[in-house]
Amino acid sequence: MIEAEALTRRYAGRVAVRDLSFTVRPGEIVGLLGPNGAGKTTTLRMLAGVLRPESGTARIAGHDILTDGLAAKRRLAFVADEPRFFDYLTVEEHLRFVARMHGVRDVEPQLAHLVEHTTVGARLASFPSELSRGMRQELALACALVHEPAALMLDEPLTGLDPIAIRRTKNVVRAAAARGTAILLSSHLLHLVTELCE
Repeated sequence: MIEAEALTRRYAGRVAVRDLSFTVRPGEIVGLLGPNGAGKTTTLRMLAGVLRPESGTARIAGHDILTDGLAAKRRLAFVADEPRFFDYLTVEEHLRFVARMHGVRDVEPQLAHLVEHTTVGARLASFPSELSRGMRQELALACALVHEPAALMLDEPLTGLDPIAIRRTKNVVRAAAARGTAILLSSHLLHLVTELCE
């Protein structure tokens, strides 16, 4: 579950997010829709503990992101709009590294599932620099899902994807929700929010 309660954040005196409250329940897909500069990324970053809200509370799976951040982040996956990778780890090494960080004991079934449902499965030995932008987006999503998080937050998840990858990504997101993951995504694309979100 993802909970925002009266979140507020300013930049240089200008309000980016004001008194925002909402809840994303397990299995729900909720969208933050708005133009660039509307505060979508700021909201996601506050919920993920990357930015500190000026006021308000953010909780992931019942854990306050500020006072119980480690427990909250163990249950969370956050895919930024510009995901970063390690230059000298292959696709497979990224997936295994993230799984180890989250204490996934039997990673093979998860890897098999991700390989089957994303294009990164055909590029396990490749380095991120050898992937297209769309494939890097898919790798970021695969890394996010490898530990089966309770909450998944996606910032502009379809950036750089071709139509086939868009369909595949939507299916992966829907499947995660069907398994009980609370999903919050930001977008300026009305059709994405209309098609994917509840």
